[in-house]
Amino acid sequence: MISVEHVYKQYQTRGGMRTVLNDINFELKKGEKVGILGRNGAGKSTLIRLMSGVEPPTSGEIKRSMSISWPLAFSGAFQGSLTGMDNLRFICRIYDVDIDYVKAFTEDFSELGQYLYEPVKRYSSGMKARLAFALSLAVEFDCYLIDEVIAVGDSRFSEKCRYELFEKRQDRSIILVSHSPSAMKQYCDNAMVLEAGHLHQFDNMDEAYKYYNAQI
Repeated sequence: MISVEHVYKQYQTRGGMRTVLNDINFELKKGEKVGILGRNGAGKSTLIRLMSGVEPPTSGEIKRSMSISWPLAFSGAFQGSLTGMDNLRFICRIYDVDIDYVKAFTEDFSELGQYLYEPVKRYSSGMKARLAFALSLAVEFDCYLIDEVIAVGDSRFSEKCRYELFEKRQDRSIILVSHSPSAMKQYCDNAMVLEAGHLHQFDNMDEAYKYYNAQI
C-alpha cells in the first residue's frame, strides 16, 4: 500500500513561496488503479514525482509498503554524458536486477539499436522516453506511475507499451495522470481531481469527471 499523509510541497519563486500541493491525503492499495485529473499547473506531475521519490515533500509523509516505479518515460534521472547502456547498467546496480535480462529486454523493446551505445545527451526527447519506458518495464514494480505518457512514438510502439503495462501487468497498481477520458475509463477503477493544490476524492469515475468538467 502507498499512504500519502498531510503532504505539502512548496517552491521558492521570485514572488515568494508558492504552495503546489496543499495537505494531500490518500491511500493506494495493491492492485488498485487510480487516475488523477487536473488542469495544467494543478500539481499532478509534482505529486507523481513525490510519490516516486524523485523529490521529497516539504512536509508530510509518503509511506510505501510496495515498490514504486519512477514516472514512466521520465528521463530526468539519466546521466547525459553516459551512453544509454551505461545508464542501464547503473540502474541495474541500484535495483539489483539481472543486467543480461534488462539489457535484452531494453534492446528489443526500445528499438533504439546502436543509439543505446551513444551518449543520452544526443538523444531526441522521444528516444529518451523510449529508453525510460523500456527500463521502467524491465525492472518489475508493484506500482507504476504514468504521467501523461501512454503513447510514446508510433502506433505500433504505443500498442507494445499498452500491452506490457495494462495487460501483462494487470495485477499491478497504477497511478495515471491523463487528460484523456477514454484512457482513464479504460484503465482506472476510479479518479481523483487535483485543483489548485487540493485533492478531491470521489466514489466513482463519473462523479470525478462531472466535478472536473465543471471546473474547466
